[in-house]
Amino acid sequence: MSAVMLVALSACGATEEKQQTEDGAAQVATLTSPEPERSGSAEPKERRPRERLDTTAEEFQAMLGPYNACLREQGFKSGKTGAAGGDDALRPTNKKEMEEFEAANRICEPQFYPLPPWEKDPANPEARDFALGVMRCLKAKGVKYVEVAEDGVSLAFGGDQNDSRSISLGLDLAPECERKVAAESK
Repeated sequence: MSAVMLVALSACGATEEKQQTEDGAAQVATLTSPEPERSGSAEPKERRPRERLDTTAEEFQAMLGPYNACLREQGFKSGKTGAAGGDDALRPTNKKEMEEFEAANRICEPQFYPLPPWEKDPANPEARDFALGVMRCLKAKGVKYVEVAEDGVSLAFGGDQNDSRSISLGLDLAPECERKVAAESK
């Protein structure tokens, strides 16, 4: 212990020599290191587009453009758009197309498919709180059977009875409640 104190005290008593510039001003020593050369992996990547809570269908379709182009570049040339997901993404229509789609999607989805709104993104540590707030809002508006799904960020409507009123009312009111909860959290 005394050795540590001795070193600490001797450091306090040391005199500091300052370099002076030609005009007599003191100069503070600084450490500098050359900037490393950037390689291809350190270059910033194109970012996936992210939906917003208020994204329109037209805006989402525009976001899918690069994703669909990638699918085509990866060999998925056919398929239909729309129907399955309510968006304009290409969809397989038979088993052969499904295999082509899955291969192309493994490459394209992580690069180009739009991310969900940040409030609903599983990567957001506050997404569950957002979902709970939306659930409380929906219940206050009369949706009887609504709960946060197992994934922690989605909502499940209808309960065990698959109550059609709760499903339709919940789907109709969810965007309004999402906007309300998002505005309250800012």
